This record gives sequence, structure tokens and C-alpha cells, in this order.
Amino acid sequence: MKRQERISRKLEALSERIRDNFEKKDSARESLLKNSREIIRFSSKAIRALHRREKSEACQFIDSAAILLKEAQGKYGKDHADLLFAHYFLDACKEYAEASITYAIVFKQDIPDPDKLGIPYPAFLNGLAESVGELRRYLLDSLRKKEFSRSEDFLNVMDHIYTILVTMDFPDAITYGLRRNTDNVRGIVEKTRGELTITTHNNSLLQKISTLDDKLSNFTDKI
Repeated sequence: MKRQERISRKLEALSERIRDNFEKKDSARESLLKNSREIIRFSSKAIRALHRREKSEACQFIDSAAILLKEAQGKYGKDHADLLFAHYFLDACKEYAEASITYAIVFKQDIPDPDKLGIPYPAFLNGLAESVGELRRYLLDSLRKKEFSRSEDFLNVMDHIYTILVTMDFPDAITYGLRRNTDNVRGIVEKTRGELTITTHNNSLLQKISTLDDKLSNFTDKI
């Protein structure tokens, strides 16, 4: 067999093997894309249920997202592990983390461990950062209900989250763009702190005015 013929056959064999691998990976990618969209959908539904104070429904949606996440990792972790680091799957992990963290904080549970959730640390930290925006909504709802102590609790948690995030000073290639989200968290926390301070002071002033009115009224009655 001539050398050129051997080279030709070798290249044909290699190309067939590579093509087969690519076809399987492409099929896996399409499947994982669908899986990721479903994880994001369930996580978003969980957040919406949380804002409606529907604890059991939120828990069910989070559990559904967790099942899909584990299925994907089990299905592709061996032959197509690189797909689990694709941006769309990391986005799904981030959304799942955000829902799980927000659920835990709202219902006064321990912050979930990323290892137990089964998600990469960068996705967890970005989910933690995005949970601050959801906590702000809860804080503002508490303010409208004049639950000032509850509002202070939320602000303290938000502030602590920022304190943790700002220490993660590593390249974006490692943290999956955490620096940008951390900057957003700082803005949210400072804006919320200002609003809470103004509302609390206004409420205190109104109480003092009300007390003064009562005293004046009593004084007038005596006259």
C-alpha cells in the first residue's frame, strides 16, 4: 500500500470518529439547552411564588429545577462534561441558586451549600448576588406594611452578602463575571439603605407629631 493511500485511509477513519463525536455532542448540546431552559423556567416560577408568599409552590418549583439539574449532570458528566461549563448551563445553575438562596433567606433558613446544591461556585456566587435584587423587593413590601424590624433584617442580610462578594476579587474568567454583579449589588444596597433610612425617620417623625397632637388635645380639653 502506498504511503499516500495509507494517509488517506487514516484521515478517513479519523474524520469518521471525529464526526461521530461531534454529532453526539451536538445532540447532547441541544438536549442540555432544553434542560437549561426548563431549569430557568422552574427557578423563575419559584421566585414569583416567593413574592406571592406561596411557600409550598416555591419549594416544589425549586425541587423540580434540582431534579433537572441532577439529571443533566448525571447524563453528560462523563462523556460531555465540557458542556456543563457552557454559559447557558451556568446561567441555569445561577438562576437555580438565586431561587434557592432567596427561599432560604425569606423563610429564615440556612443559606444552602453550593456543594449540596450541586452547582459550581461561580454560578452560586452570581446567584447570591442576584438574590439581593429579590430581597430588595421583600424589604420594600415590608416597609409598605410598616414592618420596620423585618426591613432592617433584610438590609443586614443584603449588606452582608455584599461584604462577602466584594472579597472575591478574582478575574472574571474564574468568577464568571462576578465583579459586574457585585457592583450592581453595591448600588442596590446603598439605594435601599437610603430609602429605609428616610422611611424610618419619617415614620418616627409622624409618631412624634401624633404624640404631640394627643398632648395638645388633652391640654385643650383641660382648658
